[in-house]
Amino acid sequence: MNVGILGAGRIAAIMAKTINGMGDEAVLYAVSSRDSERAGKFASDWGVKKAYGSYEEMLGDDNVDLVYIAVPHSHHHRWTLEALKAGKNVLCEKSFAANSSQAKEMIEYAEEKKLLLTEAIWTRYMPSRQIINDMIDKGAIGEVLSVDSNLGYKIDFKERMVKLELAGGCLLDLTVYPLNFSSMILGNDIKKINASMILTETGVDGQDNVMIEYNDGRMATCFTSMFALSDRRGLICGSEGFISVQNINNPEKITVYDAQYSVKEEITVPEQITGYEYEVLACRRAIEENRIECPEMPHSETLEIMRQMDLIREQFGIVFPFEK
Repeated sequence: MNVGILGAGRIAAIMAKTINGMGDEAVLYAVSSRDSERAGKFASDWGVKKAYGSYEEMLGDDNVDLVYIAVPHSHHHRWTLEALKAGKNVLCEKSFAANSSQAKEMIEYAEEKKLLLTEAIWTRYMPSRQIINDMIDKGAIGEVLSVDSNLGYKIDFKERMVKLELAGGCLLDLTVYPLNFSSMILGNDIKKINASMILTETGVDGQDNVMIEYNDGRMATCFTSMFALSDRRGLICGSEGFISVQNINNPEKITVYDAQYSVKEEITVPEQITGYEYEVLACRRAIEENRIECPEMPHSETLEIMRQMDLIREQFGIVFPFEK
């Protein structure tokens, strides 16, 4: 499977490193940038076969089997549609789009073209997801009643985070992870969402608090920040104990505690290249099976998370310039 990377930034480099470590499972075939020199340097650094000085040129290459969209959130909609129009399967970085309306259009076009389109929210594809699910299913902590998670990094100096026109802010870049973490455990039968944030000088949300109440009486709380580091912990609380997940953004260790706060079980997740390999492998399987979505992150789940983020952003009172 020949992969073409659309964009040549930091996250594109992580994907390049990933594919280079995957052997015959995937080939780092092409990279494209709006700057031909940047594309050439990226290709040289990572051993990419083809370097293109425009996105359109790469999309015109018949040898590209899967396009990985690695540009800012504000550009996901346009370039996913362009890739699908060119007949390419697409793995689009999270957050999938700037809003649910864009996401719906992208998915409907993929369905029309009968091409794979899936969201690169890596935690949905990782083995840790199944490890956690198995613990819950076997009743390791009794009935699950609440989920608490946080994610904080000092990244308020990054352009993509602080520019409103790039769909910046915590919500689409960081809060999307706790929302997915909660969704994977508690589902999406939501009664109400209450959210608050700290506004930056550039008009984006710099720190978020989200409380989700479910119709069955369970609850999830999410905290994110672009101003400061957090422990990135996920806590799944049950009637007979709790599960602590070290780093919800890329789980490293999963610990089960009983009702007396004693460790019952501790699991270190399998070694990985970067963690991105699982979504690439899922794409390969889906393409081989002629699927237009990956079961790990079906279109319905992508649309649901986008809907949740729309509701949250509405409470924030933030509108991106291209939505007006």
